[in-house]
Amino acid sequence: MEAWPLIKSKVFPGLRRLVYLVSPNETSFETVEDVPKYVDEAIPFFVALMLLEIPILLVKGKKLPRFNDGFSSIANGLLSLLHNLLFRSVELATYIWVFERFNIVQLPWDSPWTWLAGFLGVDLGYYWVHRCGHEVNIFWAGHQTHHSSEDYNLTTALRQSALLKYISWIFYLPLALFVPPSVFLVHSQFNLLYQFWIHTETVDKLGPLEWILNTPSHHRVHHGRNRYCIDKNYGGTLIIFDRIFGTFEAEKEEVVYGLVHPINTWNPLYSQFCHLMYMWEVFKTTEGFGNKLSVILKGPGWGPGKPRTGLIEDIPDVHAPQERYNSDLPLWANLYVWLHMGLLLALPVYFIVAGIVFIVFTLTCFGFLYDHKKSGPALELIRCVILTVSLRTVSAPDSLGPLHLAVTCIYAGSVLIWTFICLGQVSVTVKAKKIQ
Repeated sequence: MEAWPLIKSKVFPGLRRLVYLVSPNETSFETVEDVPKYVDEAIPFFVALMLLEIPILLVKGKKLPRFNDGFSSIANGLLSLLHNLLFRSVELATYIWVFERFNIVQLPWDSPWTWLAGFLGVDLGYYWVHRCGHEVNIFWAGHQTHHSSEDYNLTTALRQSALLKYISWIFYLPLALFVPPSVFLVHSQFNLLYQFWIHTETVDKLGPLEWILNTPSHHRVHHGRNRYCIDKNYGGTLIIFDRIFGTFEAEKEEVVYGLVHPINTWNPLYSQFCHLMYMWEVFKTTEGFGNKLSVILKGPGWGPGKPRTGLIEDIPDVHAPQERYNSDLPLWANLYVWLHMGLLLALPVYFIVAGIVFIVFTLTCFGFLYDHKKSGPALELIRCVILTVSLRTVSAPDSLGPLHLAVTCIYAGSVLIWTFICLGQVSVTVKAKKIQ
């Protein structure tokens, strides 16, 4: 009985928020400062649902999440959040700036009609952000990160772009002419939360709701690289805008997930920036100013003489089952990476040892290990040495003394592991040279 009040006060509201089942009365606030951090509060639900998804997938005979792909998704999600350690949200800051200077009609923050206007406005803005993220090459350079997974499960929802947020704010500015920033902040969070649970194969079609809401079935199509899936189903919470603007497609044959041209790496930095590098090479070799501009502003499939978004015939005609990129590590190494991922998440709160550059370096090291790069073990040895030395030079509060010692021992032990592995690599290289 003691657990029931906790479930009623915390669990049920948290689950309702994930599916946008909230009322205007409970989610209307006068100022931005009053708005709860709904996304942060949902993190325990993300973790719990990702764990719950595994046995359900097993029972339904679906593909299980992979260590390597899950790492890549979470690593990209971490990279997308690093901006928030230094700056306020770009979307919110620009929204407030426009609202304070150019607001035409200031709708009452506590009106259910204002809440409804914010709900529809944010979802319409997201539709166009998302559509341009696929149909404008410079936007696609950011958004393609989210589509780089060849799996489709709840971890895929966390695979986000570190670049797209610097462009997406433009599409929400018309709302700032009349919708208060607090209302915008509420709906921008719920719009994001709703999209978490639709990244799954555990949920089949939802009957009449498929006509109105964006569902797992609709979003599976969006993540597909089958020809019938390309540039379809851009909705956030609602699917009605896709139906209105002609971009809707129902789920038909089994979906093959991922990019049209898979990147075949677990390196999160490459996942974030690979299309920008590709665009730069195409831009340099394309002749004519107009064509160069088109490389940036037209679709990723565009080329001289082609329609704005390219030709569907250029898309490889794939059908399930399709082989996926799957370089992996032994079980012990998988457990090692995930343990150290957990330590990485704890360090900024623990002793502020890990700065942004170190977080990026860590994720790159793990990507190199999963990709079987020869330099991976050496880079991981360097990383563990840096952490061990740093932890030895930092004085821990008395309350954290045992934890400090335990973490230091973990990194010191990791130094020994990677020292032996690197020595083994050197030994193999020396023997190979002697044989030659």
